[in-house]
Amino acid sequence: MPRVALMLCCVAAWAAPQVSVAQKGEETMKVHEPVHTDVFRRGEDGYHTYRIPSVITTLKGTLLAFCEGRKESTRDQSPTDMALRRSLDGGKTWTPMQVVVKAVPDAAMDPCPLVDRTTGVVWLVYDYWPQGFMGQKITGLGPDAVSCWVTHSADDGVTWSKPVNITQTTKKPHWTGVAHGPGVGIQTRAGRFVVPCNQYVDGRSCLVIYSDDHGQTWQMGGEVGPGMSESQVVELADGTLMLNMRSTRGKHRRAIATSADGGKSWSPLRDEPTLIEPVCQGSFIRYTLAAERGKNRLLFCNPGSEQSRVNGAVRLSYDEGQTWPVVKTLVPGSFAYCCLTVLSDMTLGCLYETDNYRRICFARFTLEWLTDGADRVDGK
Repeated sequence: MPRVALMLCCVAAWAAPQVSVAQKGEETMKVHEPVHTDVFRRGEDGYHTYRIPSVITTLKGTLLAFCEGRKESTRDQSPTDMALRRSLDGGKTWTPMQVVVKAVPDAAMDPCPLVDRTTGVVWLVYDYWPQGFMGQKITGLGPDAVSCWVTHSADDGVTWSKPVNITQTTKKPHWTGVAHGPGVGIQTRAGRFVVPCNQYVDGRSCLVIYSDDHGQTWQMGGEVGPGMSESQVVELADGTLMLNMRSTRGKHRRAIATSADGGKSWSPLRDEPTLIEPVCQGSFIRYTLAAERGKNRLLFCNPGSEQSRVNGAVRLSYDEGQTWPVVKTLVPGSFAYCCLTVLSDMTLGCLYETDNYRRICFARFTLEWLTDGADRVDGK
């Protein structure tokens, strides 16, 4: 069977062909449009609004879609539980909603999961805000202040451990607030867990927390700022960490910093001219390494606008984030927070807010679609 025909057989099971792209000197190949599925909808399962999506793919291929279940309103720090739905079929269908962290009347916020590639255990890092918004005004590491927590699952998200408070080693006493991600954490090739964070005083800066013993203990790295907010982190091919940050400095560009020591210290900030933003969270992940899949590929997704949370755009870099030559609109219209993931067959997924925060949807798409047929990655 020709290679192109074999590729079509692999992807036809989940999406119907809609767009044909002819490449010069090659056969005509069919590129499949993204498939979008609602995952969380306002008013369902007793929650007013669902916000702050995060999705991760387990070693077994299960998709875990996390978000905040806000009980009474759309407002940040309102009474909030941590919600989860699972998919065993690549995002076509989803299990009933389950509550991972029951926090109401307080707030469990900013889901930031990661997968231990050695054990398969899924770790979820989040922040806990007591008494709603008032928690932001309290310093210290006690029960009345904002705190940092972890829980984990050894069965692909079916059950979760009792949450553990890690605030003593991941928050400075004078900080009034700390937030993780939101999005995902990573495990470096050396085995370190790395979770991006930001803190609420001293001009607001970003940092990472990390664990070198598979989540048993956690430490905090150095800060980079000021004027930074929600962030995501990627390990580059040479082992450097790259932090991609929401910036509040009025330039409507993502801010970038790198670390050569695992997050203990950071380079000076630089603004990435290609990565425009309306001041909003964005998703930043590793897709492939050249040593494993022929090319280094990084992906970035956010509202592709300087003014509004609209036009969800996916961008692709082949040179470790130095340039972003490929961009394509995944979701026209309303688009806010989002999270990318790589599925087990090397297709791509994005969990995103749309419809003015009324829905959180999952889109599944391919590298062929993103590049109009110019690039592809074979599945396992």
